[in-house]
Amino acid sequence: MSLFMGAAVAIVTPFNEDLSVDYDQFAKNIEEQIAGETDAIVVCGTTGEAATLSQKEHLDAIEFCVKQVAGRIPVIAGTGSNCTEEGIYMSTEAEKRGVDGLLLVTPYYNKATQKGLFIHFKAIAESVKIPCILYNVPSRTGVNITPETCVKLCTEVENIVGVKEASGNISQIAKLAQLAKGKVDIYSGNDDQVIPILSLGGIGVISVLSNVAPKQTHDICQKFFDGEVKEARDMQLAAIPLIDALFCEVNPIPVKKAMALMGKCKEIYRSPLCEMDEAHAKLLETEMRNYGIL
Repeated sequence: MSLFMGAAVAIVTPFNEDLSVDYDQFAKNIEEQIAGETDAIVVCGTTGEAATLSQKEHLDAIEFCVKQVAGRIPVIAGTGSNCTEEGIYMSTEAEKRGVDGLLLVTPYYNKATQKGLFIHFKAIAESVKIPCILYNVPSRTGVNITPETCVKLCTEVENIVGVKEASGNISQIAKLAQLAKGKVDIYSGNDDQVIPILSLGGIGVISVLSNVAPKQTHDICQKFFDGEVKEARDMQLAAIPLIDALFCEVNPIPVKKAMALMGKCKEIYRSPLCEMDEAHAKLLETEMRNYGIL
C-alpha cells in the first residue's frame, strides 16, 4: 500500500526574527497546502532546514504538523541521519508522534558502501512499524543508492516501500523501474522531472514547487494519472522557468524568498544559509509573476 500518490510538499519551516520556529505561520501554510489539494506533507526535510534544527525543534515541528493536519492527508517526517543510531532515535520518536511514514536520506559525509547503506536503512526501518521512503540525493550527500540496492531494500525489508529519486539521472531511474517490477514506489525528487518519472512508472513527486504552487503541482500528477498526458506535460513545461528560478541557488533559499514575496513566511534562514543574491532574487520574482503566482 503506497503512502501517497501525487504531489507531496517538502514544506518549508518558517522562522521568527529570533530564529525560533514560527508556528502561527507554519499552521497557515499547512492549511493552504491542504486547501490546494496537496496529497501529502513532508516535514523536516531538506527544504524544512532540518540540518539546523535541534533534536527537540525537529521533533516539536513534526508533532505540530501531525496535530495540525489531523489525519486529513499523510504526514511524512524526515528523520534520516549519517549516524544509524541517530536515525533510529529520530525515527522511533517521530513514530510516537503519529506520523504516517518516514523519509530517510542517504548518510551524508560518511560515503557508505552499498553494503553499508543496506545495513543502515534496514536497521532504521526495522526499528519502526510505519512505512519508510528512501531519499537518494547524491548531489547533497555524496553517495548514490544504486537501483540494485534500492530494489533489495524494498523487497527484503517489509516497511521500506519506495524512494524519492533526486539523482537527476533518468537512465538510473529507468533501470530502477525495470528491476523493481512494480515493487518500489518511485517518487520524483526533482520538480523538473515529474512527467519523465511518472512515464517510467513513478507515482508522484516530493516537491519544492508545491510550497508556492500546490494546486498546479497536484494537477500535473493528477492529469497524468487521469490519462490527460498532453495537458500534464504542458503544465510541467510551463513550470520549468519558475522551477529553474527556485533552484538558482541552493534549496531552500529561493523557495523561502518566494514564500516571503507571497507573504507566507519571513525571509529568515539559519546560517550557513543566507539571503539570495539580488540578481537571483529579481529573476525569481520575474518568473513568479510570469507564472501568475505574484
